[in-house]
Amino acid sequence: MNIVQNRPFGQRYAFVVVGVIFLSLLIAAGLRSTPSVLMLPLEEAFGWRRDTISVAAAVGIFLYGLAGPFAAALMERVGLRRTVLASLALMSVSTASSLLMTQSWQLVLTWGVFSGIGSGAVASVLGATIVNRWFKTNRGLMMGLMSASSATGMLVFLPFLAALAQSGGWQPVVIAVSVATAALVPLVYLFVPERPSSIGITRYGAEPGEIEQPSLAASGNFLTITFGTLAQAAKTRVFWYLFATFFICGFTTNGLVGTHLIAFCGDMGIPEVRAASLLALMGIFDLIGTTLSGWLTDRFDPRKLLGVYYGIRGLSLVYLPYSGFSGVSLTIFAVLYGLDWIATVPPTLRLSNEAFGDRSGPLVFGWVVAGHQVGAATAAFFGGALREMQGDYVLAFQIAGMTAIAAAALSLLIEPSETLRRRAAQPA
Repeated sequence: MNIVQNRPFGQRYAFVVVGVIFLSLLIAAGLRSTPSVLMLPLEEAFGWRRDTISVAAAVGIFLYGLAGPFAAALMERVGLRRTVLASLALMSVSTASSLLMTQSWQLVLTWGVFSGIGSGAVASVLGATIVNRWFKTNRGLMMGLMSASSATGMLVFLPFLAALAQSGGWQPVVIAVSVATAALVPLVYLFVPERPSSIGITRYGAEPGEIEQPSLAASGNFLTITFGTLAQAAKTRVFWYLFATFFICGFTTNGLVGTHLIAFCGDMGIPEVRAASLLALMGIFDLIGTTLSGWLTDRFDPRKLLGVYYGIRGLSLVYLPYSGFSGVSLTIFAVLYGLDWIATVPPTLRLSNEAFGDRSGPLVFGWVVAGHQVGAATAAFFGGALREMQGDYVLAFQIAGMTAIAAAALSLLIEPSETLRRRAAQPA
């Protein structure tokens, strides 16, 4: 008997699914941001240089993004629940295994390779797949909520993990993350059906009896479909504009700020817990900003929204090294940057769906997210390497700010939504 049959609430059961997936995305984001908390304790415990530790963070971020499009196809081919459950188990086992490490390559293997692959399936692509499967209306708002989970992950995890690291070193941090990911397995198993039709309902906002679209990867080799979709998307300019802007998005968020802000603050004499609280403050405001961005994306031109978001981000990054690192200036930075952190996701997903359709859109978005994580991985290593060469992070943050301003200009080169929808509707 299927344990997820006969659920109550009708179409509103979609919000139960969103709640469980929100929690999964939240904890996956907490895992992915944990290397920023581990950097100083690992440096002290093992004597590893920051650029060495940054390699593990960079590998994890890169695979986190690269796994996305394959996970999207695998969810259709073998099932969303199976894919997510296997990924959560891999995340828990890989992080727990790092308790046994004695060499830096083991850090790369556990927190880089395996946790990167596992968390890559529990990321933005999962949110996009859930939103497309379970909602016909209010997609921008729901994707905003899903995207905000990564900020909420920082909000919930980082101050707590920083306090653990400060009092007990790196091992308690690892144990907390491993236990949290393992606790998600029964929740997903019990409360997340494969799709609305699995429990006899339609998508939220759909008419009764509406037939679901056939899955893009319901048959055939999922690797062939994943790369085939990329090959078709790569022939269009809109894909490369989205890929380039999301590369910069990753470069300026997870990669640089998410990985190195705590260490940057440490260089300026700010304790680790206080620095982690800055990221938590960003998390509060990103929860607001990204949810608002989803609402705005349902109503306004997504290209112009992206232009505004990247412009604000660039100015914030240019400002930070010259802020004086006072309580007031850091709070201003945290608020401005927090409102903008993942606000780019809802308009980027909308443009992807409009350009490539509801069936291919999430998979193409997976490749765009891969670009995001390539950018993040680049910045994670780049920031650590430049810190070792320059002795500070000033130049790294200045460069990141200028790239964000460039992304604002690129966003405005994307064709209007009407043109994208008309082209997507034409036969291939």
